[in-house]
Amino acid sequence: MRRVVWLPAVLVLTAVLAAGCARPTLYSWGQYEELIYRSYAAPGAVSPEMQVENLEADYQKARSENKPVPPGFHAHLGYLYFQLGKLDQAQQELETEKAQFPESAVFIDRLLANLRKN
Repeated sequence: MRRVVWLPAVLVLTAVLAAGCARPTLYSWGQYEELIYRSYAAPGAVSPEMQVENLEADYQKARSENKPVPPGFHAHLGYLYFQLGKLDQAQQELETEKAQFPESAVFIDRLLANLRKN
């Protein structure tokens, strides 16, 4: 009989501990990972226009929740704008990536130099 009384208490305690260990994510990922995967797994299956639309919506949602977007988000968005021929927006996104993640400066500077050649 005592075993029956302890079982619910152990289950409740386990659930409380598991819930307490769950940490909120640092970044607002939105559809970023899914779009990256789909664009490389099946090139051409996801248009740059659709990706830009989804990423821009994700960015607005992240801003409303006061959460940062993950590393590479703005760089990928800049690449998409480059594909669409929107060079000013591409440059702006690459500069934003560099400002938010200074460790990417060497790579982003190389991309910006190539962008200015076009």
